[in-house]
Amino acid sequence: MTAAPEVRPHGQYLRAVSGTFYRAVDPRHLGTALAGSRQPGRYSPPGAPALYLSSSPEGVQTAMIAHGDARTPELNIIEVRVHAERVLDLRDEASCRAAGVRVDDAIAPWQQAAAEGGDPPPWSVRRHLEALGSYGVIDPSRRRPGLWHLALFRWNEAGTPQARVQG
Repeated sequence: MTAAPEVRPHGQYLRAVSGTFYRAVDPRHLGTALAGSRQPGRYSPPGAPALYLSSSPEGVQTAMIAHGDARTPELNIIEVRVHAERVLDLRDEASCRAAGVRVDDAIAPWQQAAAEGGDPPPWSVRRHLEALGSYGVIDPSRRRPGLWHLALFRWNEAGTPQARVQG
């Protein structure tokens, strides 16, 4: 079994994260698995994709229960090696306060506001963090406490987090 990703301090309130993460991918899109979200998501407004990853295979399965439906095709779980700095850990209340982020805004429901053309609170959180120079968030699972996900706002550009498919 692969070791859990490492999370360590990086500056005053941000974190560095490295290790193996997991992502569910439609087999038809394996070649673009690291392109990020194709549809709006919690941290990805239209035109601003995010790369959503889980810190464990169980995290992927839990996320798919929350986001899958009868139209969701059979998905492959891939391993992605990540090295990311300047990530806010939403599990750390003191870091969130220092960054000026309300966790309730980050975890607020977003689908209905997005469907109605609104600006869901998590999208505002992303913009705020990007203005601070953050490249993403560690997002705790709301369905299974103890599991967590990584959402990257920028990746695989010079000076940003790096993500590579393993295997």
